[in-house]
Amino acid sequence: MDRFLLVARLRRSTAVLASPLLERGLLAVTTAALTGGGVAHFLDADGIAELFWGLGTVAAVIPAVGWVLVALRRGHAGVDLIAVLALGGTLAVGEYLAGVLIALMLATGRTLEGAAQRRASHDLHALLAHAPRSARRRTGDGVVRVPLSEITAGDALVVGPGEVVPVDGRVESTEAVLDESVLTGEPLQVTRQRGEGARSGAVNAGGAFDLRATAIEQDSTYAGIVRLAQQAGAESAPVVRLADRYAAWFLPLALATAALAWLVSGSAVRAVAVLVVATPCPLLLAAPVAVVSGLSRASRRGVVVRDGGALENLGRARTLLLDKTGTLTVGRPCVLDVVAAPGHVPAEVLRVAASLDQLSPHVLAQAIVDAARTRRLELSAPTEVTEEPGRGASGVVEGHRVFIGRDDPTRARPNWAKAVGNRALLDGASVAWLTVDERLTGAVLLRDALRRDAPHAVRRLRSAGIERLVMLTGDRGATAQEVAAVLGLDGVRAELGPADKVAAVRGEREHAVTVMVGDGVNDAPALAAADIGVAMGARGTTASSEAADIVLTTDRVDRLADAVVIAQRSRRIAVQSALGGMLLSLGAMAAAALGLIQPAAGALLQEGIDVAVILNALRALRADHAGQGVLAPATEALIHRFAAEHEDLQDVLQAVRDAADRLSGVPGPTALASVEEAHRLLTERLLPHEYAEEHQLYPALAPALGGPESTVTMSRAHTEIGRLSRRIATHLQLARTNGGLAPEQLDDLRSCLYGLNTVLRLHFTQEEESYFSLAP
Repeated sequence: MDRFLLVARLRRSTAVLASPLLERGLLAVTTAALTGGGVAHFLDADGIAELFWGLGTVAAVIPAVGWVLVALRRGHAGVDLIAVLALGGTLAVGEYLAGVLIALMLATGRTLEGAAQRRASHDLHALLAHAPRSARRRTGDGVVRVPLSEITAGDALVVGPGEVVPVDGRVESTEAVLDESVLTGEPLQVTRQRGEGARSGAVNAGGAFDLRATAIEQDSTYAGIVRLAQQAGAESAPVVRLADRYAAWFLPLALATAALAWLVSGSAVRAVAVLVVATPCPLLLAAPVAVVSGLSRASRRGVVVRDGGALENLGRARTLLLDKTGTLTVGRPCVLDVVAAPGHVPAEVLRVAASLDQLSPHVLAQAIVDAARTRRLELSAPTEVTEEPGRGASGVVEGHRVFIGRDDPTRARPNWAKAVGNRALLDGASVAWLTVDERLTGAVLLRDALRRDAPHAVRRLRSAGIERLVMLTGDRGATAQEVAAVLGLDGVRAELGPADKVAAVRGEREHAVTVMVGDGVNDAPALAAADIGVAMGARGTTASSEAADIVLTTDRVDRLADAVVIAQRSRRIAVQSALGGMLLSLGAMAAAALGLIQPAAGALLQEGIDVAVILNALRALRADHAGQGVLAPATEALIHRFAAEHEDLQDVLQAVRDAADRLSGVPGPTALASVEEAHRLLTERLLPHEYAEEHQLYPALAPALGGPESTVTMSRAHTEIGRLSRRIATHLQLARTNGGLAPEQLDDLRSCLYGLNTVLRLHFTQEEESYFSLAP
């Protein structure tokens, strides 16, 4: 029993020693002791001064010894050991001023280090909060709710709307519409047909369905994710602080020099003087100050780093693993395109679809409504709205019976609709079909779009020294390969579950310091398994943020590149300060060993060294503008203005493509009218936008980008857009003269329209990635 009490007391003592209150209290006591002694010395009360300084020294000895013992128990002797020996030596020879100066430096260093390196635990509260605690089991007497631990394989369960699938099972109803984003990270809902598997942790996004349990709670998917995160977090070794790495050789050198000085001179005071000037304040202060400064710089860029060890480690990273959904893509469906049936226009299709979808909570419906509002379309109020989970919504809009959602697969589709289906397959998009009065009228294509800042972030990460960039995703291989190709990644691994991601992280860690970036619950185990886990915290899940070392609080992945640059610079400055301070200390040690410096003078000299290294370390607070331009506020305002105009001009691009499509086959008056409308939109809206960019935005960007030559290629695109627009105008003039489009015009006009659509989309994308991503 006494043994257990001793262990408990030791644990409590360790907790007290690690308390930030002790560090801050010691800092206050030593500061007060030094100040009080200084005032007493100024008043010629030397006895009182010595008392103050001696008490300040003694106050530091007890916690310092505790810190050294804790470090030794963990298997390493840190920089605190020299401080303890110096404190003891000053007490032994009566050099109390030197002792309180060392005590103050020790307390300051510990406080700064605690602020820089106190790591938040990898708690899994969000994972556990999401996990179901009970299930509804179907029995002969009806449906009863029972604890999850009572569920066995073969039980008949009922999963209600919005409920979490409690255990792995097989769908017994006709179909089940599930939101599996918590497992795969993919934002689009999936439909599981009768007989298909449903995994625990998925959310029922449709109506109630029957489930036949195939596993118990402990063997189900979600419980496995929790276990993976716990195991991976336990495997993450604590980062060895920069100061302790240097102390490994500085400590024995200082002790050997002090012993040699005592042995040769026979003077203990000379040995104490050596220990005083050897007190590793450059290590105790320089590295923490630089790291804390780096943490401050990173936080101002929207990057929260949990501790100094993570920042140090990030500066050494060479491999970066990225989740796709929510990290490289926006993480939610966005409208890719709107296609209208002959006789209709895309803008009207989107307006009617969004009018009906205003009352739907479905993720695709919200994307359609957002797209319509972004394009400033005036929506109508729907009536008699009903929604069939997993299929779509129906209602009355402006007196017409409207449906938006999944099309009946048995319906015979016209050619334009078949083309939409093919395009959706090629683009990896979902399709919401619009019918008005039972007639197929249009389609909205939706896809999780690439982040505008992702290409810029990848380029900056490579320039910062990241040598290997790999995507890990639960999405389909074809979709993942397309994203990886656009970004120029070094590798891609698709259709991965949480366990697969953890295995991939472990494999990469064998070769280099590895960073993992993700935003979903399914990423939490991989984040915990990496050397540095980075969570997209602006819209990511709490679980991923809690399992991460770094959290991006802004919804921009390029902030990670900022963090890498800041980490590298902070670490470089910390190393410079520590090495420079130690070289100065070595010179002072040699002088003290020769009897040229007394302990009190050595303490003051050490203070001077400390001031020098601290001032150097504080350089990490300043922004390093080398290699990156700074945008003026007026330029940022222009970027935001033109980015908004890009969204507003999407209907113009659709009109150009629609006009080109209408020229296929035997074009009639409707096709000519479509070309006329596209040209009107080009003349009234798009060309003025391009002119304003050329004469307002590009000159404003030139200073930040290195001069006017940086925008030359974009200006060339403006020239091509203008040329194709004039060519279309010439075709329309010929058609008016000849009373219609001549057959010999069709090939060239269609080529102009398709070409213009392609150039515009590429040009918009380039501007958004290269220019618009620069503004926060």
